[in-house]
Amino acid sequence: MSDPVTVLDDLSAESEEVDSLVRELSAERWAAPTPAAGWTVAHQIAHLAWTDRAALLAATDPEAFAAEAAAALASPGTFVDEGAEEGAALPPAELLAGWRDGRERLLRVLREAPPGARFPWYGPAMSAASLATARLMETWAHGQDVADALGVVRAPTARLRHVAWIGLRARDYAYLVRGLTPPAEPFRLELVSPEAEGELWTYGPEDATQLVRGPALDFCLLVTQRVHVADTALVPLGAEAAHWLTIAQAFAGPAGQGRPPKDAAADAPGEDR
Repeated sequence: MSDPVTVLDDLSAESEEVDSLVRELSAERWAAPTPAAGWTVAHQIAHLAWTDRAALLAATDPEAFAAEAAAALASPGTFVDEGAEEGAALPPAELLAGWRDGRERLLRVLREAPPGARFPWYGPAMSAASLATARLMETWAHGQDVADALGVVRAPTARLRHVAWIGLRARDYAYLVRGLTPPAEPFRLELVSPEAEGELWTYGPEDATQLVRGPALDFCLLVTQRVHVADTALVPLGAEAAHWLTIAQAFAGPAGQGRPPKDAAADAPGEDR
């Protein structure tokens, strides 16, 4: 999963798929509410545009990014919403054009990054491939919110391999951001491909005693906090693996609260951004 060319090509394809969901929308549909409480379709695209700009700054001007990251993390409960609100207030055509420009500029910079380059981020520093993987993960997750808002069912693709990989890589972060000690033992994933019947995507050592099995789509929805673990077909083997599924998150920043089980969604909306 570390080949930057493959990841960048997949990021471009994922962005184009989300773009296709919104490019012909009326102004009224841009204002449609999404499963993220308080966020419309415009908020979702504005968040992607805002984060792409932050990634571009991290890749081109680390000192300026550090200053912006410090200011953002000084208000961890509001900076994501503030960035989305600012972008969502723009006319849809301007918002869409800005997102397209920012993501293309980021792709060019990451394609030209020298081998071994690392860039600062809101969590650990990242290589070009890892930063692209993080952008793909967020693009897919927020695209899922857009699709849900519009009543569109997207076919899952092999690009989810990147989301699954970063979900496992972020295991320790999910513990640390909650003030917990990560398990010492590595975990294993055995995920069923959404495309090829019978194909398994495996990550982690074969002799791991803590592992998670189930559909790759369910795992990716869980680690991006788009679904509650109770509404997945994931099967944890081991107490630590079971606990991890209750806190897993593939994204940097403060601990997400996730989404409630479907039968409780009407009464207890969750924070998933």
